Amino acid sequence: MAVAVGDTAPDFELPATTGDKITLSSYRGSSNVALVFYPFTFTGVCAGELCELRDDLARYEAAGVQVLAISCDTKFAQALWAKDQGYTFPVLSDFWPHGEVARAYGVFNDTVGCAMRGTFIIDKAGVVVDAFQTDTLGQAREKALYDSALAKLA
Repeated sequence: MAVAVGDTAPDFELPATTGDKITLSSYRGSSNVALVFYPFTFTGVCAGELCELRDDLARYEAAGVQVLAISCDTKFAQALWAKDQGYTFPVLSDFWPHGEVARAYGVFNDTVGCAMRGTFIIDKAGVVVDAFQTDTLGQAREKALYDSALAKLA
């Protein structure tokens, strides 16, 4: 991963499924962030991972963590999927320039043209306190990795 623990997280501005523009810097000083890159909208492993986050969202909120999910899909496809799955956290589109934010974080897969499953836990100061990713697109991230990462914010 190009962004490592201890680095300042690269800022970005991406469209959300609501049409709003979301910047990482807007959370600085007020909220920790779980930046969750996923490969493809409307796929089983991605849905499983994001549904797990959705179902455990109160735990993230109690820890002062804003979940932001990012893929290189269009915001229109993501909007349908987010509504269908009941995601209440922002789902952001890194569609154009294609994968620019995923590239900045070092999780873009040039061969397939999508983000890898990379997660960055960012504190209120904008510093990465934990980062992890899977080895393959078809492998889900383990819940224990999130548990360990959240503990680093305390």
